[in-house]
Amino acid sequence: MSTLFTISAPSGAGKTSLVKKLLECTNNIKVSVSHTTRKPRLGEIDGVNYNFVTKEKFVQMLKNNIFLEHAQVFDNYYGTSQEWLTKQLGLGNDIILEIDWQGAKQVKHLNPATVGIFILPPSRTILEERLRGRGTDNDKIISQRLQGAIEEISHYTDSDYLIVNDDFEQALQDLQTIVNSQRLCQTEQVSKLNDILTELLGNN
Repeated sequence: MSTLFTISAPSGAGKTSLVKKLLECTNNIKVSVSHTTRKPRLGEIDGVNYNFVTKEKFVQMLKNNIFLEHAQVFDNYYGTSQEWLTKQLGLGNDIILEIDWQGAKQVKHLNPATVGIFILPPSRTILEERLRGRGTDNDKIISQRLQGAIEEISHYTDSDYLIVNDDFEQALQDLQTIVNSQRLCQTEQVSKLNDILTELLGNN
C-alpha cells in the first residue's frame, strides 16, 4: 500500500524547499504536479513545477470532473488530477500533495487515510522577511500574502502533524520521520513482511 500525504503551509514557510529536498533523499515518493491558472514565476517549468493552464481550460477540466480537489487562492485556481494520483499510488509510490488548507480538507474528506502535515514559520517577523527576501513581489502583494498566511495558519488544526521550519535540516528530518513512520505501520509492513511472518508463525 502507498500513502497519500498533504503538505500545507503559508506562503514563505519553506514548504517547497523542504519537499524538494525530501524527494532527493527518499525513495518511492513523488509530488503531485498541480494544475494552476497563475502565471509561472521565474525559473518555474511547465509540467515540472505546475501544469500552467488558462482559466477557461481549468473551468472546463472542472466541469469534466478531472480534479480530486481544487481551490481558489487569491485570484488563481489550483487542482489535483485524480487520474494521475490513482495511477501513481497503484504503482506503489507515496504521493505528496502540496496544497492549501482548503484542498487538504477536501482530500481528507474523500480519503480519510490521508496523512496531513502542516509547516509553520517560527514567527510572523521571519515569515515577512522570507517573503520580502524573494524579491518577486511588491509591498501590496506581500501585505496580501501575510494576511493570507494568518488565515492559512488558523487551519493548522485540520492536520495530523505540525513541523516548525526554523532550522531547515531539523525540519527536513522531522518530515522524513513522518514519512518513515507511515511506512512502518502494521498495515504497510504486513504485505512486505509476509514471508518473514509466515516463517515465524509457521509450525515446525
